[in-house]
Amino acid sequence: MQRILRGAVAIVLAAATILSHAGPLRDKLLERRAARAASEAAVQRDIPYGSDPRQRFDVYLPAQGASAAPVIFMVHGGGWRTGGKAESAVVQNKAPYFTARDYVFISINYRMLPDADPWQQAQDVALALSSAQARAREWGADPRRFVLMGHSAGAHLVALLATDPTLAPGSSWLGTVSLDSGALDVPDIMQQRHMRLYDEAFGSDPAFWRKVSPLHALRPGAQPLLLVCSTQRDRACRQAHDFARRAQASSVRAEVLEQDKSHREINLQLGADPAYTSAVQSFLDSLR
Repeated sequence: MQRILRGAVAIVLAAATILSHAGPLRDKLLERRAARAASEAAVQRDIPYGSDPRQRFDVYLPAQGASAAPVIFMVHGGGWRTGGKAESAVVQNKAPYFTARDYVFISINYRMLPDADPWQQAQDVALALSSAQARAREWGADPRRFVLMGHSAGAHLVALLATDPTLAPGSSWLGTVSLDSGALDVPDIMQQRHMRLYDEAFGSDPAFWRKVSPLHALRPGAQPLLLVCSTQRDRACRQAHDFARRAQASSVRAEVLEQDKSHREINLQLGADPAYTSAVQSFLDSLR
């Protein structure tokens, strides 16, 4: 009997250990599975769109080729200072998911702090978008069917493009997906207690805060936006809902998708988590 009890206790303890690590273990498994799938995709890497070494993008193509395909145009995060287009959380689930559904998936790099401030980074994103649209038909993509997507700082940059028409005057897109944006209302962040990275990105000039604030740049006529936000982060969903209300008051379609996920999980699990991915896909389908 004691042996049975000891065995039962061991099983319970093992189960508890597994559950306590379920999130990280699940993420590792997702990354490994997606890495295998991504390695099988056709990829064109380091296509230049400017003279700086950071001004490059990668193009992931459907295995069976494409014809007039829609495009996901992905901008990585990293606090406006770090990050990269080929990071696992950026591409390893998204690229296989979208290319399997006959999308072309483009992931870009751009100049970083301190060499380029967020406004200049947004200009890089606009330049990359223009270059990709000019070459879209080479990859079987339709230049009129681009969707902007970004995570964290990258979500801030695509939201800024989506709301400020002066940044990308020659480009068009169907909509924008903001994955847990690093900043939607920049003055609101800067006037409250905040992390140092915001000072490094936005400085101390309130005029610049407004210039690079998607909420303040918002104008009527913007294309639809989906704002995914983490309920685990302070202010993330509040800023998303404030932005959506301002957009709707300007007759701009804006939807908020709250997720009980960490900031990183919102990036990593798109393309792997069925319910979350389905909700984003429903928004994308509505743009066609």
